[in-house]
Amino acid sequence: MNEDGSADAAWYADDPEVAIDAALVRRLVAKQYPQWAQLPVTPVEPGGWDNRTFRLGDELKVRLPSAARYMSQVEKEHRWLPQLAPKLPLPIPHPVAIGAPDDQFPYPWSILRWLDGESALTAQIVNLTDFAVALAEFIGALQRIDPSGGPPPGRHSFYRGAPLQVYDEETREAIRSLQGHIPSRAAEDVWNAALKASWRGTPVWFHGDVAAGNLLVREGRLAAVIDFGQCGVGDPACDMAIAWTLLSGQSREAFRSTVRADSATWQRGRGWALWKALITLAAHRDGDDEARDARRVIQWVLTDSSQEMPARQPS
Repeated sequence: MNEDGSADAAWYADDPEVAIDAALVRRLVAKQYPQWAQLPVTPVEPGGWDNRTFRLGDELKVRLPSAARYMSQVEKEHRWLPQLAPKLPLPIPHPVAIGAPDDQFPYPWSILRWLDGESALTAQIVNLTDFAVALAEFIGALQRIDPSGGPPPGRHSFYRGAPLQVYDEETREAIRSLQGHIPSRAAEDVWNAALKASWRGTPVWFHGDVAAGNLLVREGRLAAVIDFGQCGVGDPACDMAIAWTLLSGQSREAFRSTVRADSATWQRGRGWALWKALITLAAHRDGDDEARDARRVIQWVLTDSSQEMPARQPS
């Protein structure tokens, strides 16, 4: 982080991604964990952005960082996930082994237990309000875990859990670049309100990337939460962004009520959702799926009036 509180983008600007395929995974496993060398290796689709994921037999999966900026997440997950798991109401990834870098793959990598379920990106959810409540209960349980010694926000979390000012310059540049394509004044108003809603709470555990792709669904219900690579201890507002990327209407209200987000936290969460949607749209203006999703989130963020409402307490 720079002296002005902004993120230092230079640390990943020249960080090329590594080519990863099933042949590489088979070679790494055979060399370092020969007891699993005979298990089939199958790419998982979608394979992920920060990491590439492959199924290893029926009970395991392999995750490999796609670039250097993600490699610190491997050790973090192996250290902390076993401590978090017993205190959470839903399954999370269970680390089994860490692989070492070698001459063909320069980063540490992970072997974890396989969790059954379909991504919420594509799965049929039976009742979105019930889903939202279950997710909020999970986030609440995560926040109640003792944060002592947990990793504070930083590069490992892409500054999730840090003040939103980290991404102020990037957000304003995205708004400028999208002039004429979005309601720029409304976006500026929401962003400024989020910046003013400063956080003064005690640091708590946050997931850092509560997104549909990291939520597993089984029989129409939330079954597991995966990908804790951006987790840490700090401001939990980043975990509120799911309220505008997946939820709406009654499900959004139920999520807020259950997670007990105060007005300032809700405003900051709205800012996190807006930041990600703006930079995504600025990078994808060609009408692809990412651009369409980003436009939808921006619309939801800018038209949502719930930020004016006090958080309701569960009955």
